[in-house]
Amino acid sequence: MKMAARTKARHESLGLSLEDVVQMYRVMLQTRMIGERMMQLNRMGKAMFVGVADGHEAAEVGSAWCIRKGVDWCVPYYRDVGVALVLGQTAKDQFLGVFAKATDPNSGGRQIVNQFSDVKAKMLSGSVHIATQFPHAVGLALAAKIRKQDHIVVTYGGEGATSPGDFHEAMNFAAVHELPVVFVIENNQYAISTPVKLQMAVANVADRAAAYGMPGVIADGTDVLDVYEKTKQACDRARGGDGPTLVEVKCYRYRPHSSDDDDSRYRSKDELQAWLQKDPIDKAAAYLLQQAVAASRLEDMRQEIAADIEAAITAAENDPDPDPATLTRYVYGEDAE
Repeated sequence: MKMAARTKARHESLGLSLEDVVQMYRVMLQTRMIGERMMQLNRMGKAMFVGVADGHEAAEVGSAWCIRKGVDWCVPYYRDVGVALVLGQTAKDQFLGVFAKATDPNSGGRQIVNQFSDVKAKMLSGSVHIATQFPHAVGLALAAKIRKQDHIVVTYGGEGATSPGDFHEAMNFAAVHELPVVFVIENNQYAISTPVKLQMAVANVADRAAAYGMPGVIADGTDVLDVYEKTKQACDRARGGDGPTLVEVKCYRYRPHSSDDDDSRYRSKDELQAWLQKDPIDKAAAYLLQQAVAASRLEDMRQEIAADIEAAITAAENDPDPDPATLTRYVYGEDAE
């Protein structure tokens, strides 16, 4: 009698190993724990301003897992700690930015926190002004097409960033020229304090894609494997020469917009609690346990990450501050010595 074929696990059907999913979970947990310490440092008066990714972990890690490190370009936005970690930045790199140290890899302490920039990882620095990253990403994609280079561009933004004209111009140009770019929109339901229903009259950001002649897909931002699947399809499409895709990842921001925001003024505790029941990290952990990954391994991972973060904070605090003599560097020209 023939034995029935084993049904593939969900991750296997996506071409991922179980260890891939374990590492996805690790980066998600690291992202959450870094955010927790950033907020604590702010409340302690050690960090002037922070914005964290709590609730966005699956959206960021699942999508960034599709990017070929050192090959594809990425243009992230200011909440994308998880993206930066997937692409090779470290916990210490994040805290060097928080403390505005001279060794901050993003800007040498000159930019606001989370303005990611990394030449080796091919991460292009963004701007505090939202949506300006989209035309930059499209420019990178146009250059790749003209030069016949084997890379795509993945760019990120919140749903609030789909309101300015920069987004629409970038979408239109990318579609007209069939450029290899993927727009990942992390829809966390609020543009600071403005809810989605006051930002647009359509139900989904993805609905807007049809107006530009490109596919628009929706991913569950609380499910890292769903985000990976939808983004990978979009990336494969771009690599195949079929043009851009808009991937809307529906998630929720658990923390205030930033350390200076009072979210109690515009959303209810009941709404927050409802989304917390779908916590992306809890869901990823449940999947791993279902796949027979030991609970002790996940707990050991948490302890390792916590120790690494504390070491990163200590090391970052001890690094040098920027030299005041270099204050105008990169702003004005300097005489050659």
